[in-house]
Amino acid sequence: MTNPTDHRSRPLILAEKVFSSGRRRGWALLAAIPLFGVAAAFGIAPGTETRPLELRTVIESIQIPMSQAIDDGQHFVREERVARGDTVSAVLSRLDIRDRSAIEFIRNDRSMRPLHQLAPGRAVRAKTDTDGDLHWLEYATGQGTVLRLARTDGDRFVASERPLELERRIEMKSGEIRSSLFAATDAANLPDTIATQMAEMFSSDIDFHRDLRRGDTFTVVYESFYHHGERVRVGRVVAAEFLNGRRVFQGVWFETEPGQGGYYTPGGLSLRRAFLRSPLEFSRISSGFSNARFHPVLQEIRAHRGIDYAAPIGTPIKAVANGTVDFVGRQGGYGNVVILSHANSVTTVYGHMNSFASSVRKGARVNQGDVIGTVGMTGLATGPHLHFEFRISGVHMDPLKVALPEALPITNALRPAFEEMTAQYSEKLRILRGSNLARLE
Repeated sequence: MTNPTDHRSRPLILAEKVFSSGRRRGWALLAAIPLFGVAAAFGIAPGTETRPLELRTVIESIQIPMSQAIDDGQHFVREERVARGDTVSAVLSRLDIRDRSAIEFIRNDRSMRPLHQLAPGRAVRAKTDTDGDLHWLEYATGQGTVLRLARTDGDRFVASERPLELERRIEMKSGEIRSSLFAATDAANLPDTIATQMAEMFSSDIDFHRDLRRGDTFTVVYESFYHHGERVRVGRVVAAEFLNGRRVFQGVWFETEPGQGGYYTPGGLSLRRAFLRSPLEFSRISSGFSNARFHPVLQEIRAHRGIDYAAPIGTPIKAVANGTVDFVGRQGGYGNVVILSHANSVTTVYGHMNSFASSVRKGARVNQGDVIGTVGMTGLATGPHLHFEFRISGVHMDPLKVALPEALPITNALRPAFEEMTAQYSEKLRILRGSNLARLE
């Protein structure tokens, strides 16, 4: 085990600090250097002999092992990365495939279509002999499978697809908000799916439409899956921290039972409240809750008993809580509307919709986060937006101010396992927060 107090065992860490502006602010090379030991090395004890050392040349014959790219001296396994603008012919040429029958099969057989959808950075591997004849070729399709072409007999080939054998890695990134969450995650080279998961993770505490501040920071630990050193896809956010102004939010994923789990604070409280704060992932509020608002269509002062979220037509709308569909269809000034009934006499209303999800029908059950339709401008609307209402026992409440109930915390039976897992991820967040580095394990 490495002794943490032994300076000689400390690793060099090459890291990059990232900002949402998209500019990189230089490389930081961190190293623990035993300064006093270096200084002592320059001292010479009294009486030390300083005569020149005797130098001699040694020539020794060594056996060089066969490269792993060579099978048995007659066959070669090569790998090429697809470059931007590459063609299939160019890749086959770099792989030294000169087999006319194989090239014709790759060009013309329908089973080889995934290979023609070349994506920069992906790898193509092939085994050939010294004459350039192909024995097999493999290409990761990007759909979780690998396409394999193999010679069966003579000039005959067969193509097949099989699931990728993936290696799970944990990656850690941090960033700073300069304009928007997606701009910051782009600067940190984070996939959009991770940004979306992080927004959903903290959606009960942070309204990403209006609460973000310049200078807010985030740290995220997430899964990535690799095939032969190539990242195929990203997985789940396993831990994250968001500093929003002076507020600090942390969350860790914990599987409460096989295939089911959720995000919890390090103390074991669920991050998912019974209700999401907003039915849209990203948009802006165009009109707030008011008892007296000038109606842009009717040209008169009227109460506005909900929140209007401006968003492009087609933006997905999510159910803010588990519930049952009370109404789906067209209703007066609401246009296309969905009304959901929830526990404790709570009702939510989603108006001016463009379309409804096929699963949304009267009496159907919906779960929190399910897409129930898309943003539109039906009914009394001057532009595309979602009109959202929150009612308790029929009384309209301001969705931005109403106290949202919380979900159940970690049970006592699961707490030991939860605390053991949480400790390791909390430490990763602490280290990354202190250094603001982007790392990969």
